[in-house]
Amino acid sequence: MSGASKSPFGGFFNGARDSMLALQNPDGSIPWFQNGVIDPWNHLEAVMGLTLLGEREAGEHGIAFLRDSQAPDGSWWGQLGSAVPIDEALHQFTMQGVENGHRIRDTNFIAYIATAIWHHYSLHADLDYAHANWPMVKAAIDFVLALQSEHGDIRWTARDPGTPEEDALVTGNSSIHKSLICAEKLAAALGKDASSWHRARLSLGEALAHKPERFDRTWEPKTRYSMDWYYPVLSGALSPEKAAARLASRWDDFVVEGFGCRCVEDEPWVTVAESAELILTLVAHGEQAKAQTQLGWLDQFRDENGAYWMGMQIEQKEFWPIERPAWTAGAVILAHDGVTQTTPAHGVLTQR
Repeated sequence: MSGASKSPFGGFFNGARDSMLALQNPDGSIPWFQNGVIDPWNHLEAVMGLTLLGEREAGEHGIAFLRDSQAPDGSWWGQLGSAVPIDEALHQFTMQGVENGHRIRDTNFIAYIATAIWHHYSLHADLDYAHANWPMVKAAIDFVLALQSEHGDIRWTARDPGTPEEDALVTGNSSIHKSLICAEKLAAALGKDASSWHRARLSLGEALAHKPERFDRTWEPKTRYSMDWYYPVLSGALSPEKAAARLASRWDDFVVEGFGCRCVEDEPWVTVAESAELILTLVAHGEQAKAQTQLGWLDQFRDENGAYWMGMQIEQKEFWPIERPAWTAGAVILAHDGVTQTTPAHGVLTQR
């Protein structure tokens, strides 16, 4: 294992670091957990976490995995994973896909490479590395934006045989909006023209802020999901006034004092990744004190070695499921940096 001395956080995240490094495959990919699903978004969440801890070689090995596996059109295939089948419609579709060997090209997953490469540049200021990865980022963003509708929303999957009906998802589009912000900043640093991306982002932001009817049209109502609540705020698409109203409107539905953020409003299940993302959302909205408080709540979710459990059934005070996903650790590390502002990359997910 690598030494803790490289980490700007000292040895605090040794257990999380070791758990992620142990999961990384020889080809650089990082699955959710041992022999688990691999998808570009969650893989990159772990990559960014490792990079923040000083594990630059492992992080760049993870980036190389995506560079080597990118399709000629700029996309990546990924598996939809469901450790816990909360959404029965999605779970049924996912399980059918797994049984049939079917994979998905999720636009949110594909766009996230822009966030990871901008994060790497913000941390290391390595212009040569950014230039080397620019073709990968450009191809990915161009692929995603080719699936944007005239209304601004972006289809959540590529138009492959067997994929669900055309639809856009609030959470996924919010994450894409954030990735587009990062893509534009990367382009500016490299002297590349991103004017078409900028126009696409403004159109997407307009849809997120003012066209709720464009999202989740073919799904059961998804208001029970915390991500659909806070992600539009984290995206940077909402005005400060709209963001404040959105956070206040569902705060008591999702935030459990002393624990964190529920995954869904009607279950006593606090999940660590959602809690970490809500912390970043609070930082982005200027609620530093609340973010600091909730960051402290995350310590109770560490195992005896310091790795992070996926979540807790808070009525029974039991960790559930008994998994420690790599992306959960990555999310916590990103949230920690966002609050403490320890590294030069601390604002990547919180700044507009």
